Amino acid sequence: MRILGKASSINVRKVLWACDELRVRYTREDWGSGFRALDEPGFLALNPNAQIPVLVDGDFVLWESNSILRYLANQYEGAWLYPAAPRERARVDQWMDWQATDLNSAWRYAFMALARRAPAFQDAAQIRASCLAWSRAMGVLEARLADTGAYVAGAAFSLADIVIGLSVLRWRATDFDRPALPAVEAYCARLAERPGFTAYAEA
Repeated sequence: MRILGKASSINVRKVLWACDELRVRYTREDWGSGFRALDEPGFLALNPNAQIPVLVDGDFVLWESNSILRYLANQYEGAWLYPAAPRERARVDQWMDWQATDLNSAWRYAFMALARRAPAFQDAAQIRASCLAWSRAMGVLEARLADTGAYVAGAAFSLADIVIGLSVLRWRATDFDRPALPAVEAYCARLAERPGFTAYAEA
């Protein structure tokens, strides 16, 4: 198995953490900013969107990080991460989809402005709007974790915690007037007991 993408990418780190949980062996290749260009014809043949990560498993090629996680769990005996029962699986999917849409959309501008100091993300009004949207989204997560007392999909660790756990690190790494979220902090402490979280915890 080959994983194409630089290790600093949050979406690549999702895949690496999932592989560690499943004990799947792989070779990672550096692609992306600072490494091999994503517009090389060979890479575009694998992913026409010119984005990382890309998974190459024998003759099977897959892109989109959350889809890759689902594939890995299905292919490599990961039912404990991605349950087969329809309602349990739907709950994991719900939170994975929420991370990819609502949560990511909320934090993107503020994180790039305040944590990464990216010049293209310095509009004050957009920073404020992003911080507010991010705080609202994290409030949704706080309420869910307070309810479960454990993980986002319920009592058991799942794929949803891989994608949301790494996103939560960006919340903790960004300096703005953030509300206190004790359930989220307790959640991070639980995740920190997993070697994969520690290994791929870069914000």
